[in-house]
Amino acid sequence: MKRHSTVFERQAPPDALVTEALRSAERRVFWLDDAPGVDHPQLTGSIDADLTVVGGGYCGLWTALLAKRRDPAARIVLLEAESIGWAASGRNGGFAEASLTHGAENGRSRWPDEYDTIEQLGIDNLDALERDVTELGMDVQLERTGVLSVAYEPHQVQWLEEGSYGEWLDEGAVQAEIASPIFRAGRWAKDDRALVHPGRLARELARVAADLGVEIFERSAVTGLGSARTGRVDVRTTYGLVRSRKVALATNVFRPLLRRSRLSTVPVYDYVLMTEPLSAAQMSTIGWQHRQGVSDLANQFHYSRLTADNRILYGGYDAIYHAGRRVRPEYEDRDESYRRLASHLLTTYPQLEGVGISHRWAGAIDTSTQFCAFHGLARRGRVAYAAGFTGLGVAATRFAAEVMLDRLDGKTTPRTRLGMVRKKPLPFPPEPFAKLGIEATKWSLDRADHREGRRNLMLRTLDRLGLGFDS
Repeated sequence: MKRHSTVFERQAPPDALVTEALRSAERRVFWLDDAPGVDHPQLTGSIDADLTVVGGGYCGLWTALLAKRRDPAARIVLLEAESIGWAASGRNGGFAEASLTHGAENGRSRWPDEYDTIEQLGIDNLDALERDVTELGMDVQLERTGVLSVAYEPHQVQWLEEGSYGEWLDEGAVQAEIASPIFRAGRWAKDDRALVHPGRLARELARVAADLGVEIFERSAVTGLGSARTGRVDVRTTYGLVRSRKVALATNVFRPLLRRSRLSTVPVYDYVLMTEPLSAAQMSTIGWQHRQGVSDLANQFHYSRLTADNRILYGGYDAIYHAGRRVRPEYEDRDESYRRLASHLLTTYPQLEGVGISHRWAGAIDTSTQFCAFHGLARRGRVAYAAGFTGLGVAATRFAAEVMLDRLDGKTTPRTRLGMVRKKPLPFPPEPFAKLGIEATKWSLDRADHREGRRNLMLRTLDRLGLGFDS
């Protein structure tokens, strides 16, 4: 079959414009620069706790906060290896979706008999997140503006026409919403998706949790877990120890503390740009008055959104895996990915020519083969864990926190009865097969995007086996 160029190749800007756009970009995370927070002490010495939460991202923070609300008298300790929200929770796009399964198609194909229940629980969870933000006075810049899925190739228009979600927008209507000349159609899902400020969400969760009495320790990396034979689990850090009745593990992309989970995820790096604030005149050329999030339909997809001060965040496309499941700071500095994103940004929004990019950063996503989070119990039911959010953790981590707390309390709830919660994903293979398989899958996804979305035998086989991977 003939290879088709994409719009980003057909309408690529000159290299000089890309270079100029990136000239002043700093390798810093805008969301963390823009999120006030406080320092928390390092754990030294030994303490006792009713619940110890490992990980200071969304999943751990929600777990600690919700646990304290369930039992205000409980002593709850949260241990973070670096600082609150410094990893994926402070680096994502801020898209908070009701879906717990990375979309209806993935959910229905894996859990058809219970998908309607999963869908409703996801909507309830997003509504509860919004209520928590309001009732707890969290300044997270939440906007329930929805997400606009856009098509820029004819086969993507057909996919949107066959869809049944959201409001259908033809070419004129979608460009009336956002004046990108490459948008040919769209579907605007308004009710089940929201936008938040990622860094502020993490640090506000920490503030509220601390106000409720959660003890937060930063720079306190957990080095190991003891057994549960004594009725307590020893949680060891570099300089301290917590003797805890129960433990919740929310380490996500980082090396699991439980051996059983070490092949369940791979870290995949995602790259992001943030522009300088747009002027009123620049905003008038682009529209975007309803401030939706935007995502396209390619296998190697992009996402974009506005900030409170009218910057444009633009990310996605590249999904980079490094052999050995390694997470290292040097992987974040990838000039090739930043230049590609800047080129695609200027293709999507050519009226931004001359607007500088102020920030560029990357972060690792904990990717699972079922393309959404998995859950488990260990150490005689005293240790719960959740991981594998695959880029869908802004809202889903709150649901995972409720699942962990239900299970640690020994409760049977609509959440814990789900097959989605009880079933574990297929593991990724060990090296070198993980690297070879992921690279072959990425090549196939790129090939599909250049052949009008047609998936080759490898992708069709992975689809049948339920093995997910995407950009």
